[in-house]
Amino acid sequence: MSSDWPPLSPFSTGLVGRCPRCGKGRLFDGLLKIRDACADCGLDLRGHDAGDGPAVFVILGLGAVMMGLVLWVEFRFAPPVWVHLALWTPLVIALTILPLRLIKGVLVAQQHRQRSTAGEDGPT
Repeated sequence: MSSDWPPLSPFSTGLVGRCPRCGKGRLFDGLLKIRDACADCGLDLRGHDAGDGPAVFVILGLGAVMMGLVLWVEFRFAPPVWVHLALWTPLVIALTILPLRLIKGVLVAQQHRQRSTAGEDGPT
């Protein structure tokens, strides 16, 4: 059945949160939860799991950037602790959700592509 569907880029479908097979149905059910199945083509998405990959990428990337900014603000302006909390807490939360969703979508779409192109003996 996978030959009936045109090959779609995992990056284009994952970044917009669409089904990796048809490109039309939504990939996410809520903010970060993967749907059980595509509403348009019926693709079973229960076995697709990005694991901890998205969190690791976000922690390493955003953590390095944010710590640089925190240290710069601390040494440049020396604000009280409450200013750090008020400034960095909402910023970190806001800047974490979007990359998590984007990376998770791409990884799930890439996982689908690798599984659907695998032969009976394993990945090609």
